Amino acid sequence: MWRWVRQQLGFDPPHQSDTRTIYIANRFPQNGLYTPQKFIDNRIISSKYTVWNFVPKNLFEQFRRVANFYFLIIFLVQLMIDTPTSPITSGLPLFFVITVTAIKQGYEDWLRHNSDNEVNGAPVYVVRSGGLVKTRSKNIRVGDIVRIAKDEIFPADLVLLSSDRLDGSCHVTTASLDGETNLKTHMAVPETAVLQTVASLDTLIAEIECQQPEADLYRFMGRMIITQQMEEIVRPLGPESLLLRGARLKNTKEIFGVAVYTGMETKMALNYKSKSQKRSAVEKSMNTFLIIYLIILISEAIISTILKYTWQAEEKWDEPWYNQKTEHQRNSSKILTFISDFLAFLVLYNFIIPISLYVTVEMQKFLGSFFIGWDLDIYHEESDEKAQVNTSDLNEELGQVEYVFTDKTGTLTENEMQFRECSINGIKYQEINGRLVSEGPTPDSSEGNLSYLNSLYHLNNLSHLTTSSSFRTSPENETELIKEHDLFFKAVSLCHTVQISNVQTDGLGDGPWQSNLAPSQLEYYASSPDEKALVEAAARIGIVFIGSSEETMEVKILGKLERYKLLHVLEFDSDRRRMSVIVQAPSGEKFLFVKGAESSVLPKCIGGEIEKTRVHVDEFALKGLRTLCMAYRQLTSKEYEEIDKRLFEARTALQQREEKLADVFQFTEKELMLLGATAVEDRLQDKVRETIEALRMAGIKVWVLTGDKHETAVSVSLSCGHFHRTMNILELTNQKSDSECAEKLRQLARRITEDHVIQHGLVVDGTSLSLALREHEKLFMEVCRNCSAVLCCRMAPLQKAKVIRLIKISPEKPITLAVGDGANDVSMIQEAHVGIGIMGKEGRQAARNSDYAIARFKFLSKLLFVHGHFYYIRIATLVQYFFYKNVCFITPQFLYQFYCLFSQQTLYDGVYLTLYNICFTSLPILIYSLLEQHIDPHVLQNKPTLYRDISKNHQLSIKTFVYWTILGFSHAFIFFFGSYFLIGKDTSLLGNGQMFGNWTFGTLVFTVMVITVTVKMALETRFWTWINHLVTWGSIIFYFVFSLFYGGILWPFLGSQNMYFVFIQLLSSGSVWFAIILMVFTCLLLDIVKKVFDRQLHPTNTEKAQLTETNSRIKCLDSMCCFSEGETACASVGRMLERVIGRCSPTHVSRNHTSKKKVESTEVLSGKKNQPRILYSAKLSFKHEEIDFHRKKKSIILPGDLLCKKWKC
Repeated sequence: MWRWVRQQLGFDPPHQSDTRTIYIANRFPQNGLYTPQKFIDNRIISSKYTVWNFVPKNLFEQFRRVANFYFLIIFLVQLMIDTPTSPITSGLPLFFVITVTAIKQGYEDWLRHNSDNEVNGAPVYVVRSGGLVKTRSKNIRVGDIVRIAKDEIFPADLVLLSSDRLDGSCHVTTASLDGETNLKTHMAVPETAVLQTVASLDTLIAEIECQQPEADLYRFMGRMIITQQMEEIVRPLGPESLLLRGARLKNTKEIFGVAVYTGMETKMALNYKSKSQKRSAVEKSMNTFLIIYLIILISEAIISTILKYTWQAEEKWDEPWYNQKTEHQRNSSKILTFISDFLAFLVLYNFIIPISLYVTVEMQKFLGSFFIGWDLDIYHEESDEKAQVNTSDLNEELGQVEYVFTDKTGTLTENEMQFRECSINGIKYQEINGRLVSEGPTPDSSEGNLSYLNSLYHLNNLSHLTTSSSFRTSPENETELIKEHDLFFKAVSLCHTVQISNVQTDGLGDGPWQSNLAPSQLEYYASSPDEKALVEAAARIGIVFIGSSEETMEVKILGKLERYKLLHVLEFDSDRRRMSVIVQAPSGEKFLFVKGAESSVLPKCIGGEIEKTRVHVDEFALKGLRTLCMAYRQLTSKEYEEIDKRLFEARTALQQREEKLADVFQFTEKELMLLGATAVEDRLQDKVRETIEALRMAGIKVWVLTGDKHETAVSVSLSCGHFHRTMNILELTNQKSDSECAEKLRQLARRITEDHVIQHGLVVDGTSLSLALREHEKLFMEVCRNCSAVLCCRMAPLQKAKVIRLIKISPEKPITLAVGDGANDVSMIQEAHVGIGIMGKEGRQAARNSDYAIARFKFLSKLLFVHGHFYYIRIATLVQYFFYKNVCFITPQFLYQFYCLFSQQTLYDGVYLTLYNICFTSLPILIYSLLEQHIDPHVLQNKPTLYRDISKNHQLSIKTFVYWTILGFSHAFIFFFGSYFLIGKDTSLLGNGQMFGNWTFGTLVFTVMVITVTVKMALETRFWTWINHLVTWGSIIFYFVFSLFYGGILWPFLGSQNMYFVFIQLLSSGSVWFAIILMVFTCLLLDIVKKVFDRQLHPTNTEKAQLTETNSRIKCLDSMCCFSEGETACASVGRMLERVIGRCSPTHVSRNHTSKKKVESTEVLSGKKNQPRILYSAKLSFKHEEIDFHRKKKSIILPGDLLCKKWKC
């Protein structure tokens, strides 16, 4: 009973077997011994809440935040004990924050509900009771037979039963799942493929045994047991039999399939799982600051409580005549009274913790993330792809990156393969204008320019050898040489998984092939660009893959059609790094063709020109070409029967199927005869070299992690600028043992120390990396840290993630960024602090699992140097400013207690306490955090070194935090004591001689504070738009207008109105106006002076760039603000003094004019001068000279067509 209760509550899920049994059409056994398994329905649920659990679940999630929970406790304390402030002062801001967040999350979940309802309510046709029944997608049950028509989306994971084709095949595209646009072929088992009508399917008696649901899109193991004439036929089921939910049927009229996984158990739904939450460095700093301010709050409360009791030790202050204690107060516990007073002070000072900080940061991140998608500079017009933001929580982390880990293929390169060269039987050939030309003399020709294409024409009059003699590897004459070439390209044309549309192949299977029709009229679809390039190259040479029908592969050689029966495909996997096909030639002989990396194929070869081919492969790799080796093996009938038997047993196994298949593949792919090797070129993407160089200038270390072989990877690294020719390249490769690897690492460490070279590069292969990470992590990291570029080749996907994790947990804790475009890059993208997906040709898995997605690698520079820089500066200022303005807010409250005997009297009115963070000071900082551009974006992108100024969380360092905190305390002291000295000595500031009271005093402090913190925000703003002006000056005006209405009217719904006529009376005094101006000026003067001297004596690179940017457009005086690049700050101060005392040389002015012309000419050459600008000018007369001052206005990024529009002040 207890176990059942725990299962119902979800604490103890019911045991599930490793497999599930599905009866097709839900025809269960009639023997009465079968207990049907329970499967979930086909509803997709992406929503988070329901109507019933929204309030409790959302509140629970929100109060898990420390700040929200803290304010809830404060609110409850105010309800339970007598506190100086109303519970509304804490409850209303808390309610506002909770409500805004709940509305945002509720709206997002409502959209998810609508999307779910649309999907779950889609109409589908199901075979039931011998006919087709129309129903909704959510009503599909496991075991139902579903009919899908052309271009429809599969509503569940289906095992294919039959199609409109006799062989039971169909084509699907999985673009919505993995982004691959190529057509994939799926096959039904022969026994069900013939059941093409509803009536015939109604007679099917079969069951499916398969694995339980899992998220891997490319893995499925099962078997179908078909009962025919009292006999059971067992057929294996693999990924080629499974049609995934979300995929679309193409080039097939209709299919029937049986549902095996439904609803949230489909592979698409299982891939919805949320990624691990990443937290930015700014968020961690923010939490640290919150803890520090919490300590300050508790300290102030303890000090106030102790001083209160110290003060009340004297009897006259403990119980004055005007405030006698009650009998209950006299007899109450001292400890309870102390705790009550401590909590009261805690409530009084609690506003030092900014509750609205979280909601403002959330709004800033959410709204700010749109600017990335709106940026036309990172929009790729050719592919019509704009940048995508999948995680707005990490915007500022883009400005903190110290390590970039990038994939090579498809990330640095275009992933558009072009066949360039090949090696056939030890002879190297190069393709030139569709002709295969040898680079050296052939055995039968002293000429070095034998054109294979010309020789191939002789094959029209030769009988094509399909017997074993066709596959000899030592040709004795030109005819035999041609046959070797013929065989090599036959292997290329047959050993692949390329698909071709039926529409495109119509009419090509009959009659002699015309060279002017294909390959231009053939469009191949392949999951790998390498395969497509090789098949297209074979077609250009003259051996054209026509396509496959039923179980045959058709190849046309100069008009003659040959059909090969496809017996087995040994799929590619990353462990053995090769694929194979077993085909039966027209003569009946069976052959195994193998294609793969040279490291996995050459060791399996026992014949052919192995050494020559190995040399050629290395030469290809040095040119940066991707290489594959081709080999074959002729199978005897006995050998094939053994292989076929083993493959059947492995593919029908439900347990350890992958391990058994790997053993069979190893057994089959042996004793090969080498045919040759291919070399394809993958072009570098545009501006890859410039981007990598810019990253290096920004202080970012770039690591390339690739699965390519050593020589290819090094060649590409050199061509893309990752490695320089002058760089000292160190290698950690081919290590066989731990001791050997450790000794090699020590040698490399000594070389780095001894070599007087500025830059080192390190090359590591996957095997050596595994040894290095096993026991020598510290030594390996020491070597890597001293290298400016690291290249890891022959890497497995999990190794990429391990390398990134190793860097992440190193003592420096650097911020890492990973860039990749394929499914094999997902693990490293998710491991890095920031993951960038390239929307390339290897699907969309990397883009879907990334934090940000861009179309090209070159956009990374704009993303980091501009957007990352702006986001970090904005949010760093936002966080510091929030703490500053709350220190300004609550410190006068603390100081006031010294003048009211720590009686817990509040200085401000409750409405002011409530609205300070919500209304009076919230908008200026929010708009600043969205629009601020402290320096021109073009300057940031053209000067990557400016990125160093914000690295290592510089703007949120302890030094900066202490400065803002001290600034807040100093301003608070000026507010309080300035107001105190003005009206604290019983001085009358009104014409009628009336005195000001404590509410007037508090209102004066509050007024000065609101103006000061708002103008302080204005001083921090460098980029002004009409929105900035509106919210900055509008906030001050709103405060005055609100206070006039609040204090000028007797509001009937307020129980007591302490502020009635207070504000109007305060502003009626001229002395108060003067005091407000004086205090605001005094507060900000110290800050301005500090900024000026810091900028002059210790300017950062960013500040120098700001001045250079201004100087390049200003005919300025030789002032303290204008100094030349490379000139010290003191020299500029001296120049100013020279001008002041009249000893200024006229050459200064001419030098400035010359400098300006230089800058202008540089801008014209770089193209910057032609960019649209909006300038405003002012004229200043100095010694009869008229000087024009021009300052460039920056552009703001807007959506759509408004992107290029400028906002005028």
